Amino acid sequence: MKIIRAKDYKDMSRKAANIISAQVIMKPNCVLGLATGGTPVGAYAQLVEWYNKGDLDFSEVTTVNLDEYRGLPKEHPESYWSFMHKNLFDHVNIRPEAIHLPDGTNPDAADACAKYNDIIHSVGGIDLQLLGLGPNGHIGFNEPGEAFELETHCVDLTPATIEANKRFFDGNEDLVPKQAYTMGIKTIMQARKVLVVANGLAKAKAVKAVVSGPVTPECPGSILQMHPDCILVADEEALSLL
Repeated sequence: MKIIRAKDYKDMSRKAANIISAQVIMKPNCVLGLATGGTPVGAYAQLVEWYNKGDLDFSEVTTVNLDEYRGLPKEHPESYWSFMHKNLFDHVNIRPEAIHLPDGTNPDAADACAKYNDIIHSVGGIDLQLLGLGPNGHIGFNEPGEAFELETHCVDLTPATIEANKRFFDGNEDLVPKQAYTMGIKTIMQARKVLVVANGLAKAKAVKAVVSGPVTPECPGSILQMHPDCILVADEEALSLL
């Protein structure tokens, strides 16, 4: 795993966006695996800025997102579909038909997951997968557990994740979705390049476990030690325990 040290969140965002933009420039028809959450927002803003300057072209890019809440309509302001459009898709020239997320409105979990696996296979796999990192080392919604999950699957969100997401639902736990469809560890590991972003002291323990701890499903991100082309871009606080 290659580690790139950033001074702060803004520097981390710019360095991560550099890696993503290089992928788009080198392979204009690439498949980008994208992530939601607070950490990647700065990188998306930087990509939009470069697009507006004419430095980037997304017209041939295809995207597949890590996950989506089960049971939320995609137009819901807290769906990941809405998040991606607000932070990236509405501001660049990506084709609507080239945007893919798990179908959270499909009540049949097995069908929703199988269809999403088929989409990922049909676009030829992922060239670059962007990942955030949960405080417990989760990637996507692959929470600590007994085994590394395979492909797209339905997960029950942990109490800690539900608690962390309450702030997006007016602090009302009853409104927070309790399940999500998420890309599995196998799919993430099959991406040709993986880019992990982390910032802040709250992520320092997770970063240490992912980078130098034992490879164990108790820290899902630790499997990235086995990936042949994984880059971690993190600020000084997130790297403070290394």
